[in-house]
Amino acid sequence: MKRASLYSTAPRGRPQPRPPSDAPAASADSADIASTVVPRKGNRFTGFVKRRSRPLLVAAGASFVLALVALYGAMSPGVRQLTQRDIDAAVLRTLETRPMPSRAAEAYERIRHSVVRVRGLGAPDDAASDDERSVGTGVVILEDGTILTNLHVVAGAKRIGVIFADGHEAEATLIGVRAEHDLAVIRAKSVPDDLAPATLRSTADLRVGDEVVAVGFPFGIGPSASSGVISGLKREHQSPEGKRLLTNLIQFDAAANPGSSGGPLVTTDGEVVGIVTGILNPNKQAVFIGIGFAVPIENAAAAAGLSPF
Repeated sequence: MKRASLYSTAPRGRPQPRPPSDAPAASADSADIASTVVPRKGNRFTGFVKRRSRPLLVAAGASFVLALVALYGAMSPGVRQLTQRDIDAAVLRTLETRPMPSRAAEAYERIRHSVVRVRGLGAPDDAASDDERSVGTGVVILEDGTILTNLHVVAGAKRIGVIFADGHEAEATLIGVRAEHDLAVIRAKSVPDDLAPATLRSTADLRVGDEVVAVGFPFGIGPSASSGVISGLKREHQSPEGKRLLTNLIQFDAAANPGSSGGPLVTTDGEVVGIVTGILNPNKQAVFIGIGFAVPIENAAAAAGLSPF
């Protein structure tokens, strides 16, 4: 009789049979242990959001602002480039709101520092030696105080005095005369530090109708400026005393009166083209009625020993 073997009688190398499919399920305690050890996916995401809530809010806000900026840029029109029409319109508006100074005002501003009041004074020993016996105008042509004026302004004066634009007063001496042109050249004994000689201009290109300005001391009032045009060239004029005939004169219609004599007649650039010398009045009155005469600056410069243009 065979004994039961303590070892399995199943053949070696064969797989053991699987348990039947209706084997009992794992116990509830095993399921609880598994859920405790392995966390659920939903819990991981919630924890991540909680830990990163503030950075996420900042990022979301920045994205919102960038989106608004992009939307504004897309809706706003681009910067328009200026055209020539825009520039012309701007210049026109400026001219309308800020008018430019007149040509006569610019001419006066350029010549006024060179215009002086010329005074005929009494002898030093006269009780009223400083009283003006005559008054006229002069224009500085050299920095040393050389001044052009009319001969009839200083004729018969015991002394000559000049008052410069800045108020500086000085005595002057007669250094040259050209009677045929009613011109006198005087020189001040002292001058201001910033004395500005006038700019002289040839009359060769002057035309009838050109604008001119006369500057002087009419009736001792001034310096005064009056504007007009050149009315004629190469005119002749008999002096009021009838002693001399002046020729090759510039006729102009800018106002001139006694006291204006010797003053400069200037272009709108402030350049001297003549020396005012007389007025015409058929009624023999010493007032202006629209016709004045000036000696061309070529003749005046020659009287002062300056080279012709």
